[in-house]
Amino acid sequence: MAILPIRIQGDPVLHEPAQPVTEFDDALRTLVEDMFETMDHAPGVGLAAPQVGVGKRVFVYSYRDDDGSPWRGVIINPELFITPPPAGVPDENEESEGCLSFPGERFPLRRGERAVARGVDLDGKPVEIRAEGWRARILQHEFDHLDGTLYIDRVDSAYDRVLLRIIRKRGWGVPGNSWLPGEEHLEG
Repeated sequence: MAILPIRIQGDPVLHEPAQPVTEFDDALRTLVEDMFETMDHAPGVGLAAPQVGVGKRVFVYSYRDDDGSPWRGVIINPELFITPPPAGVPDENEESEGCLSFPGERFPLRRGERAVARGVDLDGKPVEIRAEGWRARILQHEFDHLDGTLYIDRVDSAYDRVLLRIIRKRGWGVPGNSWLPGEEHLEG
């Protein structure tokens, strides 16, 4: 297994729709193993293939609820169904997100409370994931990556100036920027 560099906002692979996975082979298994290793070292709760420079429709996730219940897996070529986000302004304490591709920052974002993801596993067998709360948020966040959308693309426009300042100050917004978990501490 290997820890892969995580691409930072501005890299083209993060801003383009990913392509469906068509080959379920050892290369895919290695990619998924490396994605888990990278996510765990970052540390993160989800990681999509475009974030490690691979424009394929696959993401991994790992999260423990307050009661310690584990939730970990991979989904390939997913479809996502969500409940509409509730109306109103997101709560900065309860609804803030971070992203390993916009590391070290968090912004409030309203998401649907429930989500259903349908896709396949590493063997091409159908899977369905039903989630609520933070788990639903994770599915929505990672699915967005597969469509070339970062969470900062969805935050309220009131944050636009702050986001632009961060991007300029850190030299992001251009191809080629990445960070390596375990060596750099820029977690999302």
